[in-house]
Amino acid sequence: MVGNLIRNPETIAEIFLRACERRELMILVTPYLRFESSFLRIVGDDLHVAATMGREDAVFGLRSEDLKIRFPHGVSFLEAATQLKGFGMVDGRRTLRISLPATLQEEDHRGAYRVDRIGRVPVTFSTPKYDLITGTLVDISTTGARIFSTRDFGEGELQVGEDMAITVQLTDQIRINTQVKLRHVRNRTFGVEYRPQLDDHILHPLSRWVFERREEDLDRIARRGVETVATSEVGRVVNRPPTGLVLVSADEQLEATLKDLLGGLQPLTRIAPTMAALKKAYNEKPALVLYHLPNLGLDSRRRLKPMVETLQGRVPFLLLGTGVDGGALLELGSELRAAVSIVFNPERGTFFQRLVQGVLRRTYEGGESPMVPLDPENR
Repeated sequence: MVGNLIRNPETIAEIFLRACERRELMILVTPYLRFESSFLRIVGDDLHVAATMGREDAVFGLRSEDLKIRFPHGVSFLEAATQLKGFGMVDGRRTLRISLPATLQEEDHRGAYRVDRIGRVPVTFSTPKYDLITGTLVDISTTGARIFSTRDFGEGELQVGEDMAITVQLTDQIRINTQVKLRHVRNRTFGVEYRPQLDDHILHPLSRWVFERREEDLDRIARRGVETVATSEVGRVVNRPPTGLVLVSADEQLEATLKDLLGGLQPLTRIAPTMAALKKAYNEKPALVLYHLPNLGLDSRRRLKPMVETLQGRVPFLLLGTGVDGGALLELGSELRAAVSIVFNPERGTFFQRLVQGVLRRTYEGGESPMVPLDPENR
């Protein structure tokens, strides 16, 4: 997000206070997951937001140094780094306590995000000579819109810089009836800027609506990031990207469960928890390695460390605990620099699936991750 950095404590406090009063929509984002939530209350240095996920999902999904929040604010969107501090309660509702950000990054509203996936939305507008014409909405943002007219314009009928009026029934709840300034005209399509800026009772719901559509677009793009293309032309394979999941485990039942859960993302192969098996699997260029930890005893940790060090920086890996303490697993994962550490629970399978998808997206959405040659001597 590019734009201004807001540092003034009073300004930041006012922004969050207003967001809490409106119960404004917000998104909690990590490199791997995103959760929809809403602002509730400020208590001291804690910002309480709605707990829209289970306690375990919050612990394993949001305990990230890269946790951020995003939310709409007027004509723009704001983003800030934060940290999960714990859990709370506001008006009988479960909450997440996150740290109150010290800075806010403001998106430059001059390049306001435009929503063009809007279906057929009718528009009524009047020309500078007060002729009433109908049209359809092409796209819309928090600062303006583009409209397609149902008829051609006469020569000089629309002049850039002139004032007009438009009415847009965007949704049942959002009706924009405002003065605008004509910014450009091309054939039957023209762009307008709201002048003056929309009143708050319209701007806030419109900003929230645009923000939701932008988050949907970001999520759609992110999901495409895990799709890999193996061919540049029919029948010819080139530059095969990393693909497949490797489960390092002796548990056959866990393998069957994960294949049912993750088979739609990537093929999964289980290997024995040995160095030889891991090196062989690495040569097949896996996209992600899942290390299974049925316990956190000293022997398990000793066996795990050299295996993890073998692939560190070469292939992303995930620590997958079963029947272990979540806090201890998180500490171990932090020490070993795992992409994710989680206690697996089949009942939370959808969450785990999203988590794995997020790791793949984060790792490969920018292109194929370089594969560093594996030292056969493990030096």
